Amino acid sequence: MTDPAHIAPAFRDRVLALVARIPEGRVMTYGQLALLAGTPGAARQAGFVMNSLVGGVSTDGSGLPWHRVINAQGRVSTHKVGFGDMQEALLRAEGVPLDATGRCDLAARQWWPEEERGAPPTPLL
Repeated sequence: MTDPAHIAPAFRDRVLALVARIPEGRVMTYGQLALLAGTPGAARQAGFVMNSLVGGVSTDGSGLPWHRVINAQGRVSTHKVGFGDMQEALLRAEGVPLDATGRCDLAARQWWPEEERGAPPTPLL
């Protein structure tokens, strides 16, 4: 497991820049952030970056839409750290529908930056 203190500052900056751009009512996944930040397969590291935000505020004080980042199954991963209900409520307030199990339809709500329109992989299932 990667020590969160050893995440490259350039990777962290790219992840946070992407998160800042996620439009209201849309979501990105941890793996997607890692891919677009130039480190495919580093979803866990992207999660560490997101975990470094306290109440949506980064250590430099800028507010970010942290709640718009979810896991690859379309669910929030913040229940274990006590923010799951809050994250789900924030998503619903922005018009992101979650089913009875708390799952978001990624096919309908996942956001890709305009310059990365070719990036979404073909669904495997």
